Amino acid sequence: MKATIRPPAGDSENRRNGGVLLKERALSTVIKLRYPQIFIYIFLIFTAFIALFPVIYILLSSFKSNQEIMVGGVKLLPETWQAANYVKAWKLGNFARYTFNSIYMCFFIVIGCICTAAVEGYVFSRGTSPFTRFVYSLVMASLFISIGTLSLFPQMGVIRAVKLNGTLWGVVLVHVFGLNVTQVFLSTSFFNQIPKEIDEAARIDGCGFARIFISIIAPLTQPLIAAIGLISFRLAWSDYLMPYVFTISRPQNFPLVVGVINLKSSGEAASSWDLALAGISISLIPMLIVYMFLNRFFISGLTEGALKG
Repeated sequence: MKATIRPPAGDSENRRNGGVLLKERALSTVIKLRYPQIFIYIFLIFTAFIALFPVIYILLSSFKSNQEIMVGGVKLLPETWQAANYVKAWKLGNFARYTFNSIYMCFFIVIGCICTAAVEGYVFSRGTSPFTRFVYSLVMASLFISIGTLSLFPQMGVIRAVKLNGTLWGVVLVHVFGLNVTQVFLSTSFFNQIPKEIDEAARIDGCGFARIFISIIAPLTQPLIAAIGLISFRLAWSDYLMPYVFTISRPQNFPLVVGVINLKSSGEAASSWDLALAGISISLIPMLIVYMFLNRFFISGLTEGALKG
């Protein structure tokens, strides 16, 4: 007969106790990891609610009657859905003309901002002279200087001097050639991530500064183009004060955002908020569509430009 070797009675008990201890440690580790995540998720949900509540309120209130908006408080859902608000807003607000003006203005602003920001960022990134570094320091220092609407008066003076007051081209010139520090910073940081050895190899092959930028560096800037394009499009599309001041003498040149505000006084009541909110909802659609298509490139452009340079 074969002898069977049995483990001591204490070994099995030790194994059970060890397994229980391992499970307890794993559970405590999971709890320690999950508790901070729960608070993070709660904070993110609360922040998202605060950010999205005005947009949700505008969209839902655009289906309310003007009376319900005025006396209904902050109740979200309308009692009766008034889809006719959008039809009235489109007809009374001359949306076809205003939408064309906004697309026309934003197209040239986006193209101009991409070109100027890319060139400025490349020059600041590759420039090694003390003068270039000094100018870049001045540009970055302007981040802490905010003059707000005080700049409208000298800008209007420049636009009048070049005979562009009353037109959207004045707005385009100010947006394109006015210094946008955020775009310059993103562009410079992005170009800092591209190895300078590429420039040196192209220079050995006989390429000049402009040829290197146009033929070699520019094709690598797709994420940067998407990020700057989306930022400049958002700023141009939502800008109200500058287009209004520059085109106040010619209302037919109003962009969509300015025309939407005028809807408030175009209805039967003294303040037709139902038409104004419907117009605002329509004006949000192009921005959402552009962001949906460029979101992937926009995030990559921001993250690559946020790295140290």
